[in-house]
Amino acid sequence: MDQIKIGRFIAEERKRKEYTQRQLADKLGISDKTVSKWERGNGFPEVSLLLPLCDELGISVNELLAGERVPDDDYREKAEENMVNLVKEAQESKKKIVLSVITAGLALFAALPLILIAGLLEMEVWLRILLICIGAVVVAVGIGIACVHDRDAGAFECPECYNRFVPEMREYVMGAHTITKRKLRCPKCGAVRYCKHVLTK
Repeated sequence: MDQIKIGRFIAEERKRKEYTQRQLADKLGISDKTVSKWERGNGFPEVSLLLPLCDELGISVNELLAGERVPDDDYREKAEENMVNLVKEAQESKKKIVLSVITAGLALFAALPLILIAGLLEMEVWLRILLICIGAVVVAVGIGIACVHDRDAGAFECPECYNRFVPEMREYVMGAHTITKRKLRCPKCGAVRYCKHVLTK
């Protein structure tokens, strides 16, 4: 999905209806900052808001996903294109998750021999410290790269309001987590919950 194009389309249709961002937000029960975020292409409406938003703007969900008005004769083709794009986005997110796991695994695999050598063989103290430091740097860099790929793969869904968002890197790294969930603060409702990692934004 082209979030920039969709955001511009939301802004155009809102202005066509002569709504301010605040008026549209009030009709949907959200903040005007959320509408502004959509229109700048920095976010996408959560699933529960798609139909109400489309009803308010007088457009179809298919047109929203396309980021443009769709003539009746092109409607089916555009719907299929939108579905393909959603599947493609989910597949790209899966690839990023797999890449993050591989990167973290390779970093640990590369650092382990250095640490074992430093601990098991006789050598100068400075060399032992150097090997341990190199091993620690390899692990830190590998895990850092893995975190970037994992955070950018899809989004996190708040269990309270079902808002989907990508957290700031600091919040992502510091958040307690399980394999599929991470404890984060939802930017929409403010709840701090274990948010599920989903493949699409």
